[in-house]
Amino acid sequence: MLLREIRNIYHKELDPIYPKEEVDSFFYLAISHFLDLERFVLAMQPNLTLTKEKEQPLFEVLSQLRLEKPIQYILGSTDFMDMEFIVNKDVLIPRPETEELVRWVIDEHTNQDMALNVLDIGTGSGCIAISLAKALKNAKVFALDVSEKALRTAELNAIKNKVEIECIQSDILITESLKEKFDIIVSNPPYVRVLEKELMSSNVIENEPEIALFVSDDDPLVFYRRITEFAKANLKKGGSLYFEINQYLGEETKALLENGFSNIELRKDIFGKERMLRAKINK
Repeated sequence: MLLREIRNIYHKELDPIYPKEEVDSFFYLAISHFLDLERFVLAMQPNLTLTKEKEQPLFEVLSQLRLEKPIQYILGSTDFMDMEFIVNKDVLIPRPETEELVRWVIDEHTNQDMALNVLDIGTGSGCIAISLAKALKNAKVFALDVSEKALRTAELNAIKNKVEIECIQSDILITESLKEKFDIIVSNPPYVRVLEKELMSSNVIENEPEIALFVSDDDPLVFYRRITEFAKANLKKGGSLYFEINQYLGEETKALLENGFSNIELRKDIFGKERMLRAKINK
């Protein structure tokens, strides 16, 4: 079958479910992943024909997309900070907003000559920890998560991207201290309130791990409050705490840091949403 005919089938089947631009993205991600073809291939080779064997994975992807399964889980990987990360049902799919948080940390610490101890709390796929280990050559990076399966994925991603991180299985809600003290603590913890579920697409709700996404409406800042207290006890003098936050709770989250921290900055993401916080420890 002609490759352009397969693209047309993607649109016929998926346009009723997804925006057309997203369907294009799915198609090009699939041909890149399975056939190592670039986006412009149809412009250069409009009559490119595939064998049945090469068609098969493209139609398998299509069948799963019809069920609204995220393309990243279908392909088993996604890009983050110019690296490829393994993703599966045990970890969240890394978002572009999280890249902004990582770049903020890197920008503020990349020129430091001193050795740095860095802790990523709720590491999931390890995207934050691994990106920091890659960029901050003088950093020893620790990756904490309550999920053993998530940590296995993070370890595989560290190997894949040729960096070393130390994984720690622990529940931050009950963890008082670790064997190290830290110069940087960074976290993208669960922060979506149950009441916000209706604002989210079904392919996120039905596929990504709830434990990494949702918090109760009654106590939506539970992780931020606990991590803040942990940071007070476990950051070194002059250390920094970075959060990705719920866009609707920026001021409330910032208020948690006003006792014990200074130089608190609430920053917007590329979409103009209050999405990141940074503070320095007072000690």
